[in-house]
Amino acid sequence: MTEMTTRAGVAIDPRLAVLIDAWHMERSGKPHDAEAYKAFLTEIGYLVPEPGEFQIGTQNVDPEIATMAGPQLVVPILNARFLLNAANARWGSLYDAFYGTDALDAPAPTPGGYDRARGQAVIDRVRGFLDETLPLAGGKSWVQLTSRDDIQLADPAQYVGSTQKGLIFKNNGLHIEVVFDPSTQVGGDDKAGIADVVIESALTTIADCEDSVAAVDAEDKLLAYTNWLGIIRGDLAESFDKGGKTLTRTLAGDKTYTAPDGAAHTLKGRSLMFVRNVGHLMTNPAIRLADGSEIPEGIMDAVFTSAISTLDVEGHGKFGNSRCGSIYIVKPKMHGPEECLFTNDLFDAVEDLLKLPRYTIKVGVMDEERRTSANLAACIHAVKNRIVFINTGFLDRTGDEIHTSMRAGPMLRKGAMKGSEWLKSYEARNVAIGLRHGLSGKAQIGKGMWAAPDLMGQMMVEKIGHLRAGANTAWVPSPTAATLHALHYHQEDVFAVQKALPEPMGLDALLSIPLAQGANWSTEEIREELDNNCQGLLGYVVRWIDQGVGCSKVPDINDVGLMEDRATLRISSQHIANWLLHGVITEDQVMDSLARMAAKVDAQNAGDPLYQPLTGNEGEAAFSAAKDLISKGVEQPSGYTEPLLHAWRLRKKAG
Repeated sequence: MTEMTTRAGVAIDPRLAVLIDAWHMERSGKPHDAEAYKAFLTEIGYLVPEPGEFQIGTQNVDPEIATMAGPQLVVPILNARFLLNAANARWGSLYDAFYGTDALDAPAPTPGGYDRARGQAVIDRVRGFLDETLPLAGGKSWVQLTSRDDIQLADPAQYVGSTQKGLIFKNNGLHIEVVFDPSTQVGGDDKAGIADVVIESALTTIADCEDSVAAVDAEDKLLAYTNWLGIIRGDLAESFDKGGKTLTRTLAGDKTYTAPDGAAHTLKGRSLMFVRNVGHLMTNPAIRLADGSEIPEGIMDAVFTSAISTLDVEGHGKFGNSRCGSIYIVKPKMHGPEECLFTNDLFDAVEDLLKLPRYTIKVGVMDEERRTSANLAACIHAVKNRIVFINTGFLDRTGDEIHTSMRAGPMLRKGAMKGSEWLKSYEARNVAIGLRHGLSGKAQIGKGMWAAPDLMGQMMVEKIGHLRAGANTAWVPSPTAATLHALHYHQEDVFAVQKALPEPMGLDALLSIPLAQGANWSTEEIREELDNNCQGLLGYVVRWIDQGVGCSKVPDINDVGLMEDRATLRISSQHIANWLLHGVITEDQVMDSLARMAAKVDAQNAGDPLYQPLTGNEGEAAFSAAKDLISKGVEQPSGYTEPLLHAWRLRKKAG
């Protein structure tokens, strides 16, 4: 443990940041020299040599990760009800998903019970999906069916078998159950007796110990590990009140069916679960070392979550998670191959501690730090025998982009960042490098979160782009979103798409710095950008500090609910800190914006009985934390928000 603690302590190395800051300051006022910059990054070891041709060697990977393509949920591990909902989101009702969201282009349902007109629009939309996905022989439409006996597929191989009330089909590796039940209101109105269409949705779920939770001490960590234990044992349960009745949620059982040859088969009823540990930066007071110091939290997470998951490997769970005997851990916020190698060494040591075979613990690498993006092949190589996942994320990655080049000059507005060359290169290189080194068919190549859970219609238009870019999974914010996003995987065969993608592009575009060169923003544009950053920052911080809520639907400045986690603070605080440093804005402007946005956030949370207003409490923990994130943003390691948030949350918990 002593050796690991020492190595963990140098994992976030400030040396490179100091050298890069000095390089930019020496060239202040001069045009950016891209070739000299690249040579400098190579000289200081920021860029490392490519590892050469290799293929990952990961084995014993479950099909949900290796050979299937579908949505991935991320859920805060501290909330048992949300965790159960996510784990049970392996199957979702298309009728429910369309009826209750704007994904259906039809008038909203009238209140006061079932709206038959809305229901018929849902049925028509889902019948269209069945016609496209499971075409019937002779050009017949699912609309024409009068009974389940009429079903004759154009491709009989798509039929899998029958359940007690339904028929199971398969397309692009995903299962579809058409449920027949004329005893229900919907099935009774349907001439074929179809009551629902249920589809495989969230193939995998990440139970998150990191950005979506506020876990700062032993109490919080114990709850995280207890909930993970309940998932692995299969006995997690949560009771809650709904409509005056107490309901208890538990894990869903498996789905059984009879194949055409009469054999009985089982389909998993639950999402395959990853657990996301924290990164290498933070320590936690949950455990004190011999010298009185706090334990590195990432080491603690690795030991406890793996020890709990060993129950699954040994077959002690009620349902079972991995059928291949693997433990799946997502590791975030690693900077380059050295930190990936440290994770590999850490997992080696945990396997030895728990007497597990080598490479039982698999790793998902979050490609969300600039040095990892620039050295992605070397990062994959460092964990090549246990990697099962790479993923991109705009918010954290942009936060690190700003922080790395903090001294180079003022950055573009956040909206303009989305069209910048480095971001396009980042997204494309992530997929291409993963494919080059053999991830297709062995691991997931993922894309980031759709943050607006109420805008499902827009998601259905835009998020298919993730599949067309070669991602065989992408993050969604809710079980309903998972069900709707699953339709995209029936439209596109991602593995076929991957075979046609180009080789990875070079580093030049990735290393271009998103500077606002020659920008001449108006006073109103500057105020608009600052207000947007301050409102988003305050809206999230106040829940994190005061209530310990690490992920929730936070209204943005336009009152659109966005599923926010800690990454939104990183990009917003770093952007304000950058503009402050370079004189685009002043401290007075920042304080004015914070005051006005505090009033807006107060109004947005007026219906929350647990909410403590920001206005009038500027000296309290939440407002103080927001100010610190901005004023101390330049000096924070990699621009991370955790050190300040943890300090202020601990202060709040202490009263």
